[in-house]
Amino acid sequence: MVKAVAVLSSSEGVSGTVFFTQEGDGPTTVTGNISGLKPGLHGFHVHALGDTTNGCMSTGPHFNPAGKEHGAPEDVNRHAGDLGNVTVGADGFCMAYTVNFIYGDPGSASFSIVDKQIPLSGPHSIIGRAVVVHADPDDLGKGGHELSKSTGNAGGRVACGIIDLKECGLLTDALAIYSK
Repeated sequence: MVKAVAVLSSSEGVSGTVFFTQEGDGPTTVTGNISGLKPGLHGFHVHALGDTTNGCMSTGPHFNPAGKEHGAPEDVNRHAGDLGNVTVGADGFCMAYTVNFIYGDPGSASFSIVDKQIPLSGPHSIIGRAVVVHADPDDLGKGGHELSKSTGNAGGRVACGIIDLKECGLLTDALAIYSK
């Protein structure tokens, strides 16, 4: 099993932690908590670069190794990094577009997403890239706006974090053997 983590930060008071796990060649599970968001939908994507030297603007475009148009998580034609939306309700009820359930405090989102296009190993690994939370809803490529097919017209970047390796089964096993 490979595990990764991204610690989200921003100058706008948004913070959180996003965890990634992948077993073998199976899908990657993304779970986390984000706080400090305004109620509503917020685009949630993996971006191509793990560079935050200029804040979230340095993270580049959505991760898109296949050169496809922007789309919804369930679409065949989509960027690999298109993970849909995280939803924050005024009452604290929160969920993500492809999520399994979730409750939280007002302004926070807890989520669980399972996705097959964001592996933690191999040539298209997301390790070293960035995860970004946007100010506005992602229209999933269906909004008809000039930015719909490239960014989902999801607005500014309100928080981001670099996806770093947390634990790798083979690496952990090797370190245990050689540290004896």
